[in-house]
Order: sequence, then structure tokens, then C-alpha cells
Amino acid sequence: MHDNAAKSPPAAGAAPHSRSVAEAMLEQLGLWGVKRVYGVTGDAIFGLMDALAEQTQIAFIAVKHESAAALMASAEAKLTGGLGVCVAQMGPGLANLTVGLGDAYLDNAPVLAITGQAPLAKIGTPSKQFIDQQALMGAITGYSRLVADPDAAMAGLTEAMHRARANLTVSHLSVPSDLFGQPTAIPAKRPPAAPVLQPDPAALDRAAGMMRAASRPMILAGCGLRHERESLLKLAEARGCGIALAYGAAGIAPDDHPLLLNGLGEGGNPHLGELFRQADAVLVLESDWWPEGSVPQGARVVRTASHPGLLGLSRPAEAALVGESAIVLKQLAERLRDCPADPSWTEAIRRCKRTWQAQQEREAGMRESPLHPAGIIRAVERAVDEDAVIALDEGDAALWFLRGFRARKQRVLLSNRFRTMGFGLPAAIAAKLSRPEKQVVCLTGDGGLGMVMADLLTAARYRLAIGVIVFRNDSLQMERDKTAQQGLRPEGTELTNPDFVRVAEACGWAARRVESPRQLEEALAHYLGGSRPFLLEAVTARVPFPEFQS
Repeated sequence: MHDNAAKSPPAAGAAPHSRSVAEAMLEQLGLWGVKRVYGVTGDAIFGLMDALAEQTQIAFIAVKHESAAALMASAEAKLTGGLGVCVAQMGPGLANLTVGLGDAYLDNAPVLAITGQAPLAKIGTPSKQFIDQQALMGAITGYSRLVADPDAAMAGLTEAMHRARANLTVSHLSVPSDLFGQPTAIPAKRPPAAPVLQPDPAALDRAAGMMRAASRPMILAGCGLRHERESLLKLAEARGCGIALAYGAAGIAPDDHPLLLNGLGEGGNPHLGELFRQADAVLVLESDWWPEGSVPQGARVVRTASHPGLLGLSRPAEAALVGESAIVLKQLAERLRDCPADPSWTEAIRRCKRTWQAQQEREAGMRESPLHPAGIIRAVERAVDEDAVIALDEGDAALWFLRGFRARKQRVLLSNRFRTMGFGLPAAIAAKLSRPEKQVVCLTGDGGLGMVMADLLTAARYRLAIGVIVFRNDSLQMERDKTAQQGLRPEGTELTNPDFVRVAEACGWAARRVESPRQLEEALAHYLGGSRPFLLEAVTARVPFPEFQS
């Protein structure tokens, strides 16, 4: 944040006024609800940085590496549903954004990236750091354009923002460095009203008929149902459907509900796949996740999505519904009212849940030193707020979390399809900035934290009271397990780690090393709810994840 006096945007409908392209772009971002921009400064965006410094409506969050900036923008978009924004220098700055933008692109998170480009007269020449930015960004954006005129900047920005929001994708705008300071009188525009999508009544009737005719119905629920918990449960109860969660959808319904069977596939309930394959009808809600080996043969499939682009093509469906989730779930539940469940199927669902609960208790009850990964997850589960935001890094820790964490109302952020290491810490930072009233905890491995460790300083700089639990086993454990499973040598899986406690303390964090369940529980009780960021270095046993045991 800056101490400069704010420059208020012009009132809606006011006569056009001349200001710099950079100032006009910030007006536009503000009208569309953008509160912060993540990035690293550089000479190709000095004009934009100067405009940011002259106002207080939009905060610039200075990070240590552009990949973290893009990951933060992606995480904010996933958490809030709004537009995440990141900025970067031309050349290497742009290239560094690609990891985070790839995450946003594959997870359908609306993100805008603004990058500086060579001055207008240098475009297409062998100038310092000049590359064809649109060619580089083609694989990870739904829209990428170069602005070549000051009056075209607002049209380009409006189109980029609209594409990102309407198509749930990544948009990118290249702005020549000498364009930011040039004048424009093109007015900023407010975002268009989002339409409320209504499902087709005939498709609803067809879908309901398929589900009514089923004797072994299942629901596969995705992350997009997070705000429709009650409607989801009413629908499942009305028809007696077991609920399987897509990858990373923990927390969309309480784990103790009798129909909730945890995750399907990798990191989920290992007994669920067998039951799921017996289904004769599957209602796939807001998900394109359908892991191999869990597909029921001959089952009739209904798919729903709040956006046409989210229906996916991974499995064919006899009926497809596009509409607001709340509307779809309510209307399906009404059509399935008074449709009794098959008692034998209900008992099969209950038996699957009981079997898994007993196994969870055995795994989580291992109180040993070094710490068992399942025991760490259970300690975190007991300690965190029921509405906490949990940022998961990619790797072994994420799988143990998805397998063992019994969610209540917690919100989980993860790299769903890009699966990039280093996601956890940037996501936690963005979550705390976006939802400062929430408790935010990051679970990461030592490999993932090592990739983004410099941004411990970012959390300290902005006084963000987040918690980081590091699973330290000095190994890329998932890669170690997978290579052993395939009979290969685990080359490159041993890690050389620092003393994470001393590193965190040098960055301004509170930190502690924990080696036993009691130490972990005491540390969580002491630090959670505090006013400083804290890091717990949890000495973790090298326990092969069950699905990867040789």
C-alpha cells in the first residue's frame, strides 16, 4: 500500500478526460472490482508502476519472483471468483509468469496478465529482451494481444478482461513501454452484467428421468459446488446418491454426512472406486474429473456446468445441463422428490463409508517420531478453524491431506490440473490478502517450499498472519515412491535442505521445529490465531503413500 493521496476515478457518465494510458487502465481495473495487482517491477512497466504509486484504490503486491505473482493471481481468482491480475517486465519477466498462468489456464481461473513490451519503434528488431510475446503465450491463454496505439489500449484491456471473465480463462495484454505514459481520453467502462443461465427444461426432465430410473445412483461433485452445500445434500438425500468428490473438492460438504464418501481416485477413498464402478447412473456436477480405473461401465451419465466451457469432453453424457448451480440443483431435487432409494444400495454406501472411516482412524492414530504424514494431517484437522482456507502445495503432503482430512467448511486451494510444485505459499499469501478475516494455513513439502522460499519475505512485508507446515523428509517423496513402484532408481529425489526454522526467523517469521505429535499439537495451539506468520518444520517419516507402494 502507498501513502500517496488517492486520485478518485471519474464519475460514471462524466465527460471523457485526458490522462495517461496507465492511469486509464487502472481506472478500468478499479471499475471491474480489482483490488490488488501482483508482480515484479521492471523498466518496461515503469509507467504503470508510477501510476500505481499515485493512487490507493488498487494495491501493488511486490513479490520476489514473477511465477509467484501469477500463482497468487490464480489463487485469488479461484478463491474469490473475481479477476486475478499480475504484471511483469518484458522478456524474462514474462517468461517467469508462465508457471502461474499455466495453473490458471488449466483450472479455468479468470486471470489477466499485463506485460511491458519493447518501445513501439523497437518492436520486431533485435532489441534487448524483445520476443514475440503472443507466440510464447499462445498455449496458456485464451486471449493475447499487443496494443499499438494509446487509444486502442482501453479497447484491448476491456476485451482482455471480458474474455477472462466470460470464458474463465487467462488473458494477456502486451503494452509497449512508451505507451503507458501517452495520453488517452477513451473512457473506462463498467463490466457488463453477467447473465443468469437457466437450464433447459427438456434437458432437466431427461436428466431427472435417468436418475429416477437408476437403482445405484452416484454423484461426482466438483469444486464449483462450494456455495451450494445444502442444495447438493438435499439432492443426494432425495435420491439416495452416494457423493464422490472430484480431486481437490474437500470441504464442499461435511465429511460426517452419511452419503459423503470422500475423494475419488488419487488421494481419495481407496474403497470408493469399487463402489463407484457399480453405479448405473452418475450425476457429474461441476467437474471434468473422472480418474481412470473408476469409470462405471454402462452407467448413464448426466453432466452439469455453470458455464458451457466447463462441461468438458472427458466422458460422453446422455444429458448435459448448463445453468447456475443453485438453479440446476433445486430443479433436479424437485423432480426427484418422492423417489425412494434402493435399501441395498444405501447399505453399500454406508458399508463403504464405515470401512474407510476405520482405515482413516488406524492411519491417523500412528503417534510416532519422525511424524507420520497421516498424523500431521489429523493434528491440523483438529486445530484449524472450520472455515479456514487451506493452501495445498503439490506433492506427497497434498495426497495425504486429500486422503485423511475430514473437512467441515474449510476451503481448499490447490493446483488441480497443472499440479505445479510451489503453489502452496503464494496461494496462502493471496488468500490472506483476499480474505484477511479467515485463518489461512499452507501445507507444503520441503521440495515445494524450496521453490518459492524467497516469498516468505513477502508475507512478512505485508504482515500476513499465515501458517506454513512443512513436511520435512529431505526427499521428493512422491517421485521417490513412484520410481520405486516402477522398479526404477530414484535419481534426483534426495534434497539438500536448509534449517527452515532459521530461514523463516531471518525473514521475520515465528518458527519452530516439531518432531513428535505432542510438539506439533502444542505448536499449532500456540501459533494459530496469532498476529505473525509462523512456520512449523515437521520432521516427517519417509512413509510411502499407499497408492504408490511397490
